[in-house]
Amino acid sequence: MTVTPQEDFATRLDASVRDGTLARLTLGKPRGGDPTLQKIIIRPVTLKAGPHLSFVYRHDTRDITKNLPPAEAVREITRLVGTEFHSAHLDTTQQGVQLEFNKKGEPRLHLGRAAAPFPTDTAHDRAKPRLLTAEAQSWLHALGVTNAAGVVRDGLADKHRQIHKFTEILSHLVAEAPLTEDRPIEITDMGCGKGYLTFATHDYFDLVLKRSARVCGVEARPELVTLCNKIAHDTGRPKLSFVGGTIQNAELPDPDVLIALHACDTATDDALTRGIKAGATLIVVSPCCQKELRPQLKAAPVLAPALRHGIWQERHAEFVTDALRALLLEWAGYDTKVFEFISTEHTAKNLMIAATKRPGLARDDAAATKIRELAAFYGITSQSLARQLGFSLNHG
Repeated sequence: MTVTPQEDFATRLDASVRDGTLARLTLGKPRGGDPTLQKIIIRPVTLKAGPHLSFVYRHDTRDITKNLPPAEAVREITRLVGTEFHSAHLDTTQQGVQLEFNKKGEPRLHLGRAAAPFPTDTAHDRAKPRLLTAEAQSWLHALGVTNAAGVVRDGLADKHRQIHKFTEILSHLVAEAPLTEDRPIEITDMGCGKGYLTFATHDYFDLVLKRSARVCGVEARPELVTLCNKIAHDTGRPKLSFVGGTIQNAELPDPDVLIALHACDTATDDALTRGIKAGATLIVVSPCCQKELRPQLKAAPVLAPALRHGIWQERHAEFVTDALRALLLEWAGYDTKVFEFISTEHTAKNLMIAATKRPGLARDDAAATKIRELAAFYGITSQSLARQLGFSLNHG
């Protein structure tokens, strides 16, 4: 009986898991329904419950990790290979095994030498690599996130995680954005609060990318402006500053990068408007408290039984608000991404909208039609960003 390449691969995979020679498995060439999923990286880990395989689902702007017992993991990999992924690269301590599918879906198996030695540490809680350098410890300590020894303080683990996750997301977005090379980049963090992410943004550009950038945090509370300016001065960050004011009235140079995280209700629209009108190359917002549209919701009759419940009204208002924002950005000449910022396990304010300015086209008429159709479906006649951009939500 002839063994197919796919069956041969499955047998070798199962053997490497059973005898402990599996080093790493990478599934590539995704064919599933999620366009943001790039690949899955699988490695052995040791948990309190015993040996498992860790699956890291690598998306455009985030990673999701799942751990499965060995037998279940092998079944899941076998299911994925040839259906949702057309490339599987198995590295064991003894050899490399690669299964590839051509355009016709025909599999081919390639055997090779073992790659360079992989780390043998299978600890689940290995320290994650961070994009922020050791110099970040000075402001993390000054802002009270860590103690003098660099240990995260009680109750601030989620904030510490959020800072690093934001820096990781920013690194992906900046890599795709056509930021200017002929002058310092102007970066504004609107409504920056205590400045955690403003400091992180400065350090990523200045110490990691080593790009010339001026970073400014805007905050309405004068005591926080004073505190952050003092820390920026004391930690030797002359290109980082903080000013008092609101999103609408702060006097600033036009930003190349505009950030506004957790600006409440229509304050997010104020930030988007300022970024669009300034022609910012990259706009990053994380909205919250989307209250404006809830009183207007008059959805199609089929939704009426559901929307009589307050929780569904709230969630529909959030969805419609942010969907309109994303479409209005596209109409205004931006490519948009909407994704989870950080897991809801750590914060409910987890949605992020990122917009990168397209060259050339300033207005997109096709997007205008989509905006008006969505607004009409939910009975929306007025929305803050649309008003500020002079966009009528009504047909005709």
